[in-house]
Amino acid sequence: MIPLCSTDPGPRLGRRQFLQAGGAGALSLFVADWLRAGTASATHGRGKAKSVIMIYNCGAPSHTDLWDMKPDAPENIRGLFKPVATNVPGIQISELMPHMTRHADKFSIIRSVHHGHSSHNGGMYWSIVGRPYAKDSTLINPTRADLPSFGTLVGWLARRDGYNSPLPPYVITPEPSCDSTVYITPGQYGGCLGAKHDPLVLNTDPNTPNFRLPNVSLDPDMTPSRLGERRSLLGRLDGRSKKKTEAVNAEHGLNQDNAFSMITSPQVQKAFDLSQEPAKVRDRYGRHRWGQSHLLARRLVESGVKFVSTMNGRSIIWDTHKDNFNRMKTTLVPPMELAFSALLEDLEDRGMLDTTLVLWMSDFGRTPIINAEAGRDHWSQCYSVVIAGGGIRGGQIIGESDRTGAVPKSHPVSPADIHATVFEALGYDPQQNSYLTTEGRPYPLSEGEAIKGLL
Repeated sequence: MIPLCSTDPGPRLGRRQFLQAGGAGALSLFVADWLRAGTASATHGRGKAKSVIMIYNCGAPSHTDLWDMKPDAPENIRGLFKPVATNVPGIQISELMPHMTRHADKFSIIRSVHHGHSSHNGGMYWSIVGRPYAKDSTLINPTRADLPSFGTLVGWLARRDGYNSPLPPYVITPEPSCDSTVYITPGQYGGCLGAKHDPLVLNTDPNTPNFRLPNVSLDPDMTPSRLGERRSLLGRLDGRSKKKTEAVNAEHGLNQDNAFSMITSPQVQKAFDLSQEPAKVRDRYGRHRWGQSHLLARRLVESGVKFVSTMNGRSIIWDTHKDNFNRMKTTLVPPMELAFSALLEDLEDRGMLDTTLVLWMSDFGRTPIINAEAGRDHWSQCYSVVIAGGGIRGGQIIGESDRTGAVPKSHPVSPADIHATVFEALGYDPQQNSYLTTEGRPYPLSEGEAIKGLL
């Protein structure tokens, strides 16, 4: 069992607190230090990838209906959809993804991923953190005892290596995965590395008219001169505080500098300004929250952001315990595969695919056997992950599931192996680079092994 960052998890933060701290509220002048980095060993520079876009499908799509079809299996397993050919001989995917058939040479499908957590929160934590959570049954809302997320570690390494930008290195769009009223799924935040390593979370729909990131633009009546006056006043007020230590005052000053830098930076304003994109490009991604989030991810990476997570929203919409086939065909797959294919095309057209690693993943897969309500249930014993760009070899199938898609038949892959592969692609040795937990214990970036056939 993998321990947490600390034997004492401390206070559990609620959904609203994390939405505020991880969202636009993190740009407040009083929170979220994005500047100070930790220490690590080994050096960066061997990998082709410079940034990562993680497409996360909350709730878990059926692998046997998308990437690992079983047309020769019994009817209660194979489902309603048929496999179709791609532009790589021998690789077939679902007929639900006609746009993706043109890009099989760009991506590889890993068909033998597996882990041991069957709940959404536990599965997401294991997938995004790369290690299992010690208490699957109580995994509700993030804590500062959690291990840091995938994006947190990529951003942390970037800061260590001199990342210097008014844009935070880790962004989530449009919202974190969470129940709309109860909790945020753990595994998406800075964990024991602290609030300063939490992502910037949009918490708004980039498909809305006149979209802009809340609290990162000056109000019309707030001129740069007035902002400067307020900054000077804050400095004088801080200087009178008797309660803060010298170190805290120094951190607070860094927070203020970074927040002011973001608010006044043309680079930040430009990165989030989707109105600069031609209408045909926006249409190509799809005029919906997921499509525009993918487009925004490309713009952010283009502006230097190191890790962008595109989440399908606050709910586990892929949790198709019933009506799986109708929902996949009519509402779930079309926007997902249109946005995914547009992203790959756009990155290639702009010469960015070689340096941008794109990862398509989820909590787990779904049961091979169709249930009585025409749905598929949770299944972590075997599922598929898709990876492209960033020096990854495309046009491949890695691993094989058995005849029903129930268990790996060859080359079993863990979430830790996925993480190790991404870190290797970025140029970091996942075992030789480590961070310190709150106990002072060094943890490697990943305890997995990179999938050599992909690099």
